[in-house]
Amino acid sequence: MDGTPRDLTLRLHQSIHDIPAAEWNLLAGTGNPFVRHEFLAAMEDSGSVGGRSGWYPYHAALRDAAGRLAAAAPAYAKAHSYGEYVFDHAWANALERAGGRYYPKLQIASPFSPVPGPRMLLSPGLDMASLADALKIGARQLKCSSVHATFCTEAEWHALGKAGWLQRMGVQYHWHNRDYADFDAFLAALASRKRKAIRRERRDAQAGLEIRPLRGSEMGRREWAAFHQFYLSTVDRKWGGAYLTESFFSLLGQRLGDAVVVMMAFRAGKPIAGALNLLGDEALYGRNWGATEDIPFLHFELCYYQAIEFAISLGLKRVEAGAQGQHKIQRGYLPSRTFSAHYLFHPGLNAAVADFLDAERPAIADEMAMLGEQSPYRAEP
Repeated sequence: MDGTPRDLTLRLHQSIHDIPAAEWNLLAGTGNPFVRHEFLAAMEDSGSVGGRSGWYPYHAALRDAAGRLAAAAPAYAKAHSYGEYVFDHAWANALERAGGRYYPKLQIASPFSPVPGPRMLLSPGLDMASLADALKIGARQLKCSSVHATFCTEAEWHALGKAGWLQRMGVQYHWHNRDYADFDAFLAALASRKRKAIRRERRDAQAGLEIRPLRGSEMGRREWAAFHQFYLSTVDRKWGGAYLTESFFSLLGQRLGDAVVVMMAFRAGKPIAGALNLLGDEALYGRNWGATEDIPFLHFELCYYQAIEFAISLGLKRVEAGAQGQHKIQRGYLPSRTFSAHYLFHPGLNAAVADFLDAERPAIADEMAMLGEQSPYRAEP
């Protein structure tokens, strides 16, 4: 499919394999593994997207006159709004009640990954408007109602806002490394009561278990099979959908190697719980977790405390522990803004959503301020 914003040619690819990995990764960089070619390929090759998933790849590639990849975006035609973590069901319902059709929509995202990071992959010197315009052309050709860039960077959010996209904010909880020498140094920065509570939680969670981080190269068939069972146990408890197939996890380990970090708990040598993380240049990103035993505080130990210890050991700047979870604040993870941008072709829906977002943004700011008051850290002298 072709369009020519600013003398560039747009093509939408129905497989990430249609775009050479070296070209894609040159734009994606190494900072955030969720937009790398290997991650997106594991999604496709495992059947986690495509098929009957409702996520249909249409990755955007803008090439210049010499055929060089000038810009790209991980893009999916969506038949529903599941697996995104930025909720627009009310927008879909409103348009359909008015006699319109919301699906398909074009989603610029890393599937099933509420992880902030780049979504608009640009070569140096190319302005955001070129790719933003191309994505609108592509969405029109696919007969989509809208384009949504979810969990984009703040810089992308501002640029897309200037290009006429609607701007939305959300809240996650991230841990920031203040150059701690070790976990005890982190604890020393907390109020005494919080410090004691975390020590108690760790003691109870670790009792009778061996817990260690395993890199992708250390994860064998047994460990990945166990982790898939952990993932399914969490899905079952939350009455959710098992979006990710069993082969996705092992493919991820094979293709991203030691950028995959699994905090694994063993009882008498048998894996009984695990938390999957991906490693970027500056951050550890927590994703999926599960357990076959119900052990108090083990979730906090594997997903939060082990992640902090690992981040400190590598000198990482932060840990991003995924969506939701106000309980993370008391464990050192403070509220951080997330960003998404939306372009809706229907004028009436666009106006209604714009009004909603104009009211939602200050409410998010107020929520951030309120949550910030719950910080467990000791006041600076």
